[in-house]
Amino acid sequence: MTDQFILFSIEYDVAIITINRPDRLNALTPDLLSSLLSRLDDSVAAGAGAILLTGAGRAFCSGADLAGEGGIVADLGDTLERSYHPLMNRLAALDIPVVCAINGPAVGAGVALALAADIVVMARSAYMQLGFVNIGLVPDAGATWLIAKSAGRAKALEMALLGERMSAQEAQDSGLVARVADDEVLMDEALAIARQLARGPSVAVGLIRKQVAAALNMTMPETMAVEAEHQSRAGRSEDFREGVAAFREKRQPAFKGR
Repeated sequence: MTDQFILFSIEYDVAIITINRPDRLNALTPDLLSSLLSRLDDSVAAGAGAILLTGAGRAFCSGADLAGEGGIVADLGDTLERSYHPLMNRLAALDIPVVCAINGPAVGAGVALALAADIVVMARSAYMQLGFVNIGLVPDAGATWLIAKSAGRAKALEMALLGERMSAQEAQDSGLVARVADDEVLMDEALAIARQLARGPSVAVGLIRKQVAAALNMTMPETMAVEAEHQSRAGRSEDFREGVAAFREKRQPAFKGR
């Protein structure tokens, strides 16, 4: 499926979503964000077991299209609440995992979009830049929370206050991305991860992504209570029974997502 802004396909039970404005370095507009939100829902409706998010051309996403039509408005906060927040909230609420392949520069809100994924693989030549301060703005779309939770206060302030580029290796060393891959194998590696997740026990996988997100803002006793609740649900799944049977029979489990 294709529209003006987003390429969408299902391969090996993985929904591949590609931001498709290469002439604008995949800069974000309200219409593009709406299309992206719809493709997330399409992924779930199609029964995909995982989502792979990437960008077309030489960039992942250059952030908001401030130079395009509708880019500068009287109240940028209102634009965030209407167009950006629904997408970021939907990403967080998904029951299927998201892998991001950062194929090129991720700038501004593009950083937040990439880091909202569960597993991020970054091309060795790519970079991140939280460049809001360079144009007199502040980080948005959840970037402050995502970076501070992943890399800590010092790194979040350094990125936000200086607005400098961060290499792929530094992003991995800072805990912002899980893996760095050579450019020519980036998509192969990211797709392999997404396929592995799609073949996994989807009940447990969905609970894990929610559990880790919840733990970021809870005490250990509160986290253990959530773990117990989730374990009860996972323990009632067919996939758990299949996993135990496969372990006993010394074979690979055939999970069915139930």
